[in-house]
Amino acid sequence: MSRLPTLPAAYDADRPLLLRCACGADHAPGEHASAEALSNDKIEAALVKALFPQDGVRRRFLQAVGANTARAAIASLLPLGALQAMAQDKAPLEKKDLKIGFIPITCATPLIMAHPLGFYKQQGLNVDVVKTAGWALIRDKMLNKEYDATHFLSPMPLAISMGVGSNAVPMEVATIQNTNGQAITLANKHKDKRDPKNWKGFRFAVPFEFSMHNFLLRYYVAEHGLNPDTDIQIRVVPPAEMVANLRAGNIDGYLGPDPFNQRAVFEEVGFLHILTKDIWNGHPCCAFGTSAAFIQQNPNTFAALVRSVLTASAMAREPKNRELIAKVIAPAQYLNQPETVLTQVLTGRFADGLGNIRTVPDRADFDPIPWQSMAVWMLTQMKRWGYVKGEVDYKQIAEKVYLLTDAKKRMAELGQKPPEGAYPKFTIMGKVFDAAKAEEYTRSFTISKMAG
Repeated sequence: MSRLPTLPAAYDADRPLLLRCACGADHAPGEHASAEALSNDKIEAALVKALFPQDGVRRRFLQAVGANTARAAIASLLPLGALQAMAQDKAPLEKKDLKIGFIPITCATPLIMAHPLGFYKQQGLNVDVVKTAGWALIRDKMLNKEYDATHFLSPMPLAISMGVGSNAVPMEVATIQNTNGQAITLANKHKDKRDPKNWKGFRFAVPFEFSMHNFLLRYYVAEHGLNPDTDIQIRVVPPAEMVANLRAGNIDGYLGPDPFNQRAVFEEVGFLHILTKDIWNGHPCCAFGTSAAFIQQNPNTFAALVRSVLTASAMAREPKNRELIAKVIAPAQYLNQPETVLTQVLTGRFADGLGNIRTVPDRADFDPIPWQSMAVWMLTQMKRWGYVKGEVDYKQIAEKVYLLTDAKKRMAELGQKPPEGAYPKFTIMGKVFDAAKAEEYTRSFTISKMAG
């Protein structure tokens, strides 16, 4: 899509964002005679109104960020091909009124921002995004069909589908919500204990057993010679309670989602020991998914949901949009966090609690691809630490739960370029993971439940 004209300095924030000519028509003065420019202006004005359907939200957003900045972000957001694809998709929606659960963390950014920015409405959906207290409640509400779809921890749909920790109900991952976006945060009193070998007896929090947080913490301490089951304590604490528990001395640290790592620095009770991107750069954290039954019963609705979230992911991946997104997701009905904390997380320019200002642009990213090799890695760690026993058909489970082909199809519909392949290799703390050698990898660790 060609670059759209920039907004004149004067505009009316109480009205939809339009280019105004002296003649009164909706086009820039310098393009009075250009029918093509007039068409582009109207398309863009309609897009802005669709993104900000509520007058008050639109007005506050434009006043906060400035019209030119907003226009640049919006122009990069949806290629013309995406709009055309949406208009051409005539498939009737089986269900329009939906409830989607989320935990108030930055990992859920695409799912959350799709609500105030109108991406669900673009697809004909009336979505209620419901803030939820913890991951066990998310699981239970999905099992009880109280939610139509949800924000998942990436390993959760694997565990639920296998009947590990709950009744077996097939769940499926439509997209990864975010990559990276976690850290190990330690209490300030441990600034002299940066070497994990000195962590024996430490009490750590993670948000859920079937989480990348748990698996990455276990991996990290084991690589430093500690057995996570005997040398440290790992307890489940909801993300929103992690900072308070750190302040109270109930835990020594946590591997948690943002913004609560940065919030500990903001509150001056903790420091960032390591970003998880430095353990595994590009690792998945959270996902967006639903039950297999919902997809079977509502295929067109599911496709519309996936397009909504993919549209938001594309916007969230652009660094120039991160400050705007921080404003969108900061309010009480979403993350209820100080905007400065979210901006530090999303832009990657942040204080680390050790006296440094760091710049790490990919501290958090929003690559939506549900790679099946990611699922296989999670399964290897579930087996390594005794969550599953016996033979595991890694590839079969990964391909059943992680809907890679469907994600690529929806990306193409939106004019986004899908990546190739299904099983890329990853490097975790210098060790290459090849999903084709999953069982060999699982048995390669000297510290594991399998090794005794």
